[in-house]
Amino acid sequence: MIDLKDKIRNIPDFPVKGIQFKDITTLLKDKKAFKYSIDEITKHCSKCQIDYIVGIEARGFIIGAPVAYQLGIGFLPVRKPEKLPSEVEKISYELEYGESVLEMHKDAIDNGDKIMVIDDLLATGGTTAAVFKLIERLGERL
Repeated sequence: MIDLKDKIRNIPDFPVKGIQFKDITTLLKDKKAFKYSIDEITKHCSKCQIDYIVGIEARGFIIGAPVAYQLGIGFLPVRKPEKLPSEVEKISYELEYGESVLEMHKDAIDNGDKIMVIDDLLATGGTTAAVFKLIERLGERL
């Protein structure tokens, strides 16, 4: 067992004063810690019957894609504006230090799909809550 807390660097006052940023690049650099992290998340996700992993840009891609791969399921990206090439659904939401927008392809989710959302960290929950609302909106259109 690896203590992952020791593998994550804390960056005070980033991106603005008062924020304690949790930098996972140090965990990603450590091949054993990175593999352990992905394996443990995959173990947890394998207990659920899910069809897709939704990864939140950008570091949710780093964690979510290998988990989806190991589970043998699809990966659905949630991106910042104007990064997806097809028709999108958008959501605006508040951050600790401002406002942001996320997008997902309108045709990403089918009726009855079971989704697991993965991001690299949870601070206030605002981003994750916005993604859940975005997924609900897409589900309502079906």
